[in-house]
Amino acid sequence: MEMKLFESKSVSVSQIVHLGRTYSSPFLNFKNIIGVKFSPQICACKGIVLKVTCASTSDNTYLPENAIGSIGQGKLSLSYRINGTNGTSSRLYCSDNRVLHAFDDDYGGVIVDPERLPANPNAFVSVLHASLSHWKKTGKKGVWLKLPVERSELVPIAVKEGFQYHHAERGYLMLTYWIPEGPCMLPDNASHQVGVGGFVVNEKNEVLVVQEKHCAAASVGLWKIPTGFVLESEEIFSGAIREVKEETGIDTEFVEVIAFRHAHNVAFEKSDLFFICMLRPLSTQIIIDDLEIQAAKWMPLVDFVEQPLIQEDCMFKKIIDICIARLGEHYCGLSAHKMVSKFDGKLSSLYYNVVQNQDFNCGAS
Repeated sequence: MEMKLFESKSVSVSQIVHLGRTYSSPFLNFKNIIGVKFSPQICACKGIVLKVTCASTSDNTYLPENAIGSIGQGKLSLSYRINGTNGTSSRLYCSDNRVLHAFDDDYGGVIVDPERLPANPNAFVSVLHASLSHWKKTGKKGVWLKLPVERSELVPIAVKEGFQYHHAERGYLMLTYWIPEGPCMLPDNASHQVGVGGFVVNEKNEVLVVQEKHCAAASVGLWKIPTGFVLESEEIFSGAIREVKEETGIDTEFVEVIAFRHAHNVAFEKSDLFFICMLRPLSTQIIIDDLEIQAAKWMPLVDFVEQPLIQEDCMFKKIIDICIARLGEHYCGLSAHKMVSKFDGKLSSLYYNVVQNQDFNCGAS
């Protein structure tokens, strides 16, 4: 039997080895070449036996080493036996068919594993190109490439290959690539930011209000309710409770979402959802946040409403009118109800109002 598996000329390790933290990665596609069952230690095909072991180099790349093969001066040498004949060679004859480690998503695309990217930028160039070719042949659609900030040197390489920016967080940049012809069907980055405000009224009919250290010129001197942004994976009502606690030191419990505002082009062309939550105070002593808050106090509701900026702004005035109507039980807000949907199997909060009788008393009162 004649089968060409090797050629005599030497080749650098980077040409044959897929850089990654896995023993089997240097030969992921070897089984596709000779059509046999393969393990990291033994590959057999009708008299063909190849044995390798692995060693870790200084850059944490796992390479076949000296059990039967040997590594020296950046070259890889393998020993083999074909039909009882021993031999050695420095290269596996297996076209550059390596691909990046990736997971299938639910929409016919792939998500590249950011923990198993090639350590060498030069290796990333060739592996990324080969991966795109492989995914195109296998009918994949979108590619999600998450590059940690410590791997920022790979960004220009991906962009040159055709990847586009999708979004960025403190620790990473997400890039995407659409393989099929036609318009990209991948979802855009999040279009909204979510804010909350806590409307807290005590038994004396006083509103918890603050003055911010950093605000627009038009808002200087305004006493306002505590506000802020909802954190990632945080409930709307939890965000309101947290913001009130951080800014004023007051502990509260959630009653209802009274209303919400939807505005556009608020920050960096993003839209904004702002939820006003009615909270019940559980403590009274105010401890302000010196970084954000200039002052905080319990303010009579009447004085709060009569502030010129509130009276002159139809949005502010309507919000306060709704809150007062809720206090008089002439209006029902949205309370949170925990539910699990079969659609995703996850616990979620569904916000809706409950009117229990004809007197229009809200279920959460």
